[in-house]
Amino acid sequence: MKMDLKHHKPAQSVVLFLTTMALVALLPASSGLAQEPVGHGPNPEQKQAPSFESATMTGNFKSAIVIDAETGLVLVAANAQVRRQPASMLKMMTELIVLEHIADGDLKMDDIVTVSARSSKMGGSQVYLKHGETFSVEELLQALAIHSANDAAVALAEHLAGSVEAFVDLMNMRAQDLGMKNSEFHSVHGLPAGYKQSPDLTTAEDMAILGREMIQHPRALEWASTKTAPFRDGKFTLYNPNKLVGTFRGLDGIKTGFTAAAGFCVTASAVQKGKRLISVVMGCTTNQARATETTRLLTYGFNAYRQVKAIPTAGVLLPDPVGVKGGKVSQTTVKYGAALTVMIPRNREADLVVENRLPEKVEAPLPAGAEVGQAVVLLDGVELGRVPLILAEELPKGNWWNRLMNK
Repeated sequence: MKMDLKHHKPAQSVVLFLTTMALVALLPASSGLAQEPVGHGPNPEQKQAPSFESATMTGNFKSAIVIDAETGLVLVAANAQVRRQPASMLKMMTELIVLEHIADGDLKMDDIVTVSARSSKMGGSQVYLKHGETFSVEELLQALAIHSANDAAVALAEHLAGSVEAFVDLMNMRAQDLGMKNSEFHSVHGLPAGYKQSPDLTTAEDMAILGREMIQHPRALEWASTKTAPFRDGKFTLYNPNKLVGTFRGLDGIKTGFTAAAGFCVTASAVQKGKRLISVVMGCTTNQARATETTRLLTYGFNAYRQVKAIPTAGVLLPDPVGVKGGKVSQTTVKYGAALTVMIPRNREADLVVENRLPEKVEAPLPAGAEVGQAVVLLDGVELGRVPLILAEELPKGNWWNRLMNK
């Protein structure tokens, strides 16, 4: 394994670049799978994967992508930046905004929502809300997330923002914050645009970015992996349209969608062997094709990874000492505070870099075990994990002569 274990400043980082064929070589020549980068808005300090020229990715879809949910690394992609209608996958953004307002304390799960005339008249998938009925925010979120209820989406939007139009503004603002640069939303449900209305547009890449944010909310994954649930005191049953729930190992989300213009779409999330992947397919011709292609993509993704001990054990000393300011000694030894195992694409072990981020000098006094820096594991400049760098021994403060000599 290739490791750069010399301490240096971040500006001196060694970043290794992958050629286009490195991942393609993992697959049969007929598969046509390639990769391209994806951004992620919430963590601006996280570096992004380098750009790649994508080959054609064949399948029963118009666009697709599979990413590592933790790092954002793209395993495979096809037409991932081509704008298409998302259908009900758009409801992920509706749900996210409501969940974020709840997390911020601006809204509560048990707040009561009164159904408006507008929300009661929604078509498509619905739970048949009636004008004047009341439900809790949690009940409507369940109807939205599990049953993909359009009327629930409108009721929540009106309750939170005062109007659907104001809520759509929040959706577009949040999309920009997340780095969803190719998305524009005009509805809260993803239904086809009406007369003189503009359609919702997004990309597989942007849906993957949104999916990464959705999985930060455990309730969202709980609902997305629920097959059925009671609604309206058990008088109505919510049904999840995602055929993969309960059939694909580790799958726990996230959202399906379908209209004639969009085709069959799904943003899926699954965990196997401690690794979470997110896949998106858009424009499949049938419900079965949507499930089949998602299964194929996720299966490829999980089999393209392996676990590697980037930092095998805790306590290993770094080969070079670090300077000391104001101590009895001018230099001291530093060691890894923990071991670290990371998941990487197969045959990429030699491309891992361990970057030891340390100051030029540490200031005494400090106890043994004090954290003085961090070891960051990188692949193609993308951070896969980090552990603390700690002092191997106590660092007492020096006398006046030591302090004079060790500035």
